[in-house]
Amino acid sequence: MLPSLFISHGSPMLALTRTPAHDFLRELGRTLRPTAVVVVSAHWASRRLMVSVSERPETIHDFGGFPRELFECQYPAPGEPELAKRLARELNAVPVERGLDHGAWVPLSLMYPEADVPVVSLSLPTGWSNAELAALGERLAALLRKREGEENVLVIGSGSLTHDLRSLQALDAPTPAWVDEFADWVHDRLSADDREALLDWQRAPQALANHPTPEHFQPLLVAMGAGGQAERRHHSVEHGVLSMDLYAFA
Repeated sequence: MLPSLFISHGSPMLALTRTPAHDFLRELGRTLRPTAVVVVSAHWASRRLMVSVSERPETIHDFGGFPRELFECQYPAPGEPELAKRLARELNAVPVERGLDHGAWVPLSLMYPEADVPVVSLSLPTGWSNAELAALGERLAALLRKREGEENVLVIGSGSLTHDLRSLQALDAPTPAWVDEFADWVHDRLSADDREALLDWQRAPQALANHPTPEHFQPLLVAMGAGGQAERRHHSVEHGVLSMDLYAFA
């Protein structure tokens, strides 16, 4: 069984800008080769749980104010409709046709630039509790263990360990102490496998400062539920306040 991953996708410019996180994702894709990917992105929120059953999901450019080169990026990875339909049935989710938002295609375009790994998108249900999101990861992992071959499906939660866009600075700006304080707390709790604390993460030091809204942290809970002991595989900070941590849950 592959580990589940929490990926901090940062700015959409991660797709084009050579940063430590960009280079790490490129290297990671060379060593981690799944048969398919199931991704929960911060950028697909819905009231009910939904699953994309698209055979050829389009590349969604769900952002503005970036260079034309970024809008010209396409990531033509195929979908996996049969897997998606089974997940929809067994998770009681709504099957829909939907493309890949930048929380999905930006990191995947670095990991698998040939777009040769099928991708199924799962929405992030607004209104679900932290415990329900972790339980979703557990159910997802259990379903993927049930059928031969699906143990090599990679579950990814794509968000950002810290995500206060109001405080963005230059790409290589120094990191404020309040960003490090929250990131260090998360790292300590994950290293200790203290899931009870993580299910109450809003009480962590500087939690609200780093996440004025919760959707970029919540994919970590899904990835945590889908795997075991956490290991931080990458840490860097971009724009002063975007901690680009990647965790693998074995």
